[in-house]
Amino acid sequence: MVSTSTLEIQLQESFKQREYSKVVFEISSRTTEDERTSSLCNLLGISRIESNKKDKDTLLLAIKDFKQGYLKEKNTIHAIDCLGNFITSSVLLKDIEKDYETDFSDLINLYELSKEYCLNHRPIHLAMTMIYRRLNHAKKIIFHLDKVIKSKNFNAFDLCNYGYWNCFAKNWKQSDFFNYGNFIDESLKEIPQNQLVKLSEVSNLKIRIGFLSADIIQGHSITFFLKTILSNYDKKKFEIVLILNNPKEDQSTKDFKDLVDGTINIWNLDNVSAVNRVRKLKLDIMVDLMGYTSTNRLEMFKNRIAKKQIIWMGYCNTTGLKNMDYIISDPNLIHSGEEKFYSEEVIYLPKIWNSHCGFNFKRNENPPPFLKNKYFTFGSFNNFAKINSDVVSVWSNILKKVSNSKLILKTSSKKQASERIKELFNNNGVLNSIKFIDREKEFKNHLDQYKQIDIALDTFPYNGVTTSFEAIWMGVPVLAMAGYNFNSRCGESINMNLGIDQLIAKDEKDYVQKIVNLSNNHDDYIKLRKFVYANALKSPLFDNQDYSKSFFEALEQITK
Repeated sequence: MVSTSTLEIQLQESFKQREYSKVVFEISSRTTEDERTSSLCNLLGISRIESNKKDKDTLLLAIKDFKQGYLKEKNTIHAIDCLGNFITSSVLLKDIEKDYETDFSDLINLYELSKEYCLNHRPIHLAMTMIYRRLNHAKKIIFHLDKVIKSKNFNAFDLCNYGYWNCFAKNWKQSDFFNYGNFIDESLKEIPQNQLVKLSEVSNLKIRIGFLSADIIQGHSITFFLKTILSNYDKKKFEIVLILNNPKEDQSTKDFKDLVDGTINIWNLDNVSAVNRVRKLKLDIMVDLMGYTSTNRLEMFKNRIAKKQIIWMGYCNTTGLKNMDYIISDPNLIHSGEEKFYSEEVIYLPKIWNSHCGFNFKRNENPPPFLKNKYFTFGSFNNFAKINSDVVSVWSNILKKVSNSKLILKTSSKKQASERIKELFNNNGVLNSIKFIDREKEFKNHLDQYKQIDIALDTFPYNGVTTSFEAIWMGVPVLAMAGYNFNSRCGESINMNLGIDQLIAKDEKDYVQKIVNLSNNHDDYIKLRKFVYANALKSPLFDNQDYSKSFFEALEQITK
């Protein structure tokens, strides 16, 4: 009988040398399943995946290894390692193979059985967030990320994800976001200056502005707002460079490249190399379009890559970084006296913080669906993660109070997320009043689905933003909830700039009552709908030239 401890010691060196096939062969040929310890099962499973990451059969074998490793010992550190990898690989296989049968509740139950042994185990908490991301269950994601942060075994992405997901809940006040931002600033790595190119102090002939994003790809929300300013800047006065952090580029990326003076992609660069590459551009201003979201590079801003640094659009809250100099907002989002809860100096654009570029489709005024249906249809095409239990409760009350009314929701791409939402509505007794519709491949067909909706319902505290702009462009009024910070007031600012303050609810009770009142006063509703259609494109929401003028004037001002 082979000594498993001796074998493991021998193979650890092969694993470090990335000789994964050798590790798989040695363990498979020299041990039986019964002889393998949890540690060997874990080593075998990881080596299988590393040797052939995209092969379904290999992944299935690795999943079997991890499960066996967990069941052998259950509560040892090596068994918990196996459990984390079992959950992660099962979720990944489900992503790759839609027909792969795995029940997330089974994975959750395994975690529950061993959770007292997982308190400071970062990999397993991150594995659990993978499950809850696919269920769009923000509260559970926050729970597990909180464990990661408290364990003090975290990286920059863990830090940012925890801050980002707290935007979906009402647990934090803005002072909490401010304090957590300071914690992020203290926790991010500071690169020694002797490794960095000196930051340029030279004045450029034109104001040189960089925009950093990982999301300049087809259909991403930020592209509709970024296009506004990139299509309307004075090339005699400004020079614009896109800094991409994309592993892949598509036609939309190419289209954006054609709008600007230059583009670089830093995806393959580590932070030191990326900071130096960007510093060599000698930018006057660097605009971060991600903040805590996406595959951000916040650590680069911590180490300063331009004379002035700004957070805008992609993340609507403070970053907490001392070196993030400004945040672009408007008077409806950060109220006077609240600036102390944002580490950045607030640039108040005069009307609205964002302006949508609109769509290249003919716009028609559509009749209210209730005229034909004889009942009101509400709708939300927002990310299901934004539809929390409070939102479900309020929307359910609306469906109960407005006779025969219906609610249309756009189905998440993740089947499990749809099931969670259905369960929430079923618990409120209104599931039969909900219609789930599939995502449309063609964007025009997506917009046409707004024709089925009388009134769009915004989510809270994390507002819809892009979906609100879409609904309004299609002539559909949007009911928004008053918020308590930048992130939760976006719906307010949109409606205030459109001139429909009456569709801003002060609280959950008012949210329901406003809908009930409109549904009982058809003439008022029809007038409101006509107003939305007639005034949308004339409002700051879609006035691209006026917005761009204000945007670049503000940027020019901070360079003086």
